[in-house]
Amino acid sequence: MKRTLFSSDHEMFRDQFKKFMEREIVPHYDQWEKEGAVPRELWNKTGGQGFVCPWLPEEYGGVGADFLYSVIEIEEIANCGITGFALNLHSDIVVPYIYNFGSEEQKKKWLPGTASGEIVTAVAMTEPDAGSDLQGIRTTAVKDGDHYVINGQKTFISNGLCNDLVIIAAKTDPKAQPAYKGVSLICVEAGTPGYIKGRKLEKIGWHSQDTAELSFEDCRVPLKNCLGEEGQGFIQLMKELQQERLVCAVGCAAGMWRTLEMTKEYILERKAFGRPIAAFQNTRFKMAEMYTMAEVTQAFVDRLIVEHMAHHNVDVETSMAKWWTTENLKKIVDECLQFFGGYGYMEEYPIARAYRDVRVQTIFAGTTEIQKEIISRNLLK
Repeated sequence: MKRTLFSSDHEMFRDQFKKFMEREIVPHYDQWEKEGAVPRELWNKTGGQGFVCPWLPEEYGGVGADFLYSVIEIEEIANCGITGFALNLHSDIVVPYIYNFGSEEQKKKWLPGTASGEIVTAVAMTEPDAGSDLQGIRTTAVKDGDHYVINGQKTFISNGLCNDLVIIAAKTDPKAQPAYKGVSLICVEAGTPGYIKGRKLEKIGWHSQDTAELSFEDCRVPLKNCLGEEGQGFIQLMKELQQERLVCAVGCAAGMWRTLEMTKEYILERKAFGRPIAAFQNTRFKMAEMYTMAEVTQAFVDRLIVEHMAHHNVDVETSMAKWWTTENLKKIVDECLQFFGGYGYMEEYPIARAYRDVRVQTIFAGTTEIQKEIISRNLLK
């Protein structure tokens, strides 16, 4: 189906971003996967081209572009099978916290650097004993004069080692009832005494993605580093989840098309019993099913993009999209790998990397089970 979201300006931007990726990322990505890291200077190169946080207003270092520019970046990154460069985590999930909830002083201090690539951000919510249940976090931020003293641990943090600024969820009032009213979001700059970047975590997939443990030991941070008012952290997190889940859905929808296209190319060339694999009825029917799923998914995601850009509340629908796209991308990758036979299990084939990289997507940004809980809670009132 022909998509109607993008103007000629959007397509021009897409072409520019694709060329940048083909020049600066794709030729080096296999090596980065082996090394387990994306070079820090890539952020500066990307920012120098205006591809980091393009939606930020010019006064904060951006170009004032609409959300579709971010959609294009998410799609093109997925089209290349890139999981190690967490550009859209930074641009479209973390930085919006500063823009939407930060003071003018905070915005002027940090936002220009986030757009140039000089400041790489992370958000630290998950803890060893608290994942989906954010009310159960144990990290505390206790007032001491004009500072908070932060103590606690965070884990599974993307951009954990390369970040220059991390936004942490901490309890500023451990006695608050209900517990979520005691959670605040606090910005901590790299290099602050007591902010310790721990070990890089070894993962099944996403090998070049920087994922680490963080700890805070009597880490003193100015009170003015709190985003918004104390005790509003949980509400702020909930407000930003709509875009976070949509970002995931956009990437997964694009991942479906990439997976199907690479599989289509293979089955038309690979022969078994004297004819192409694509000639067998089972193959044709499976491909028909998966292409249909991709078309239906794309239509749903595109509609959500429009609704989100119109500032409509689609919290429930983005939860639907998050579980639907991640679970069905997982199914498509699994089905497609089967067509590759033994070659599908070889690292030299992109389908193999897709297989190990896809698994985590049903977990991060809220598990499939959490999404279904959110949906059912709103439907069955």
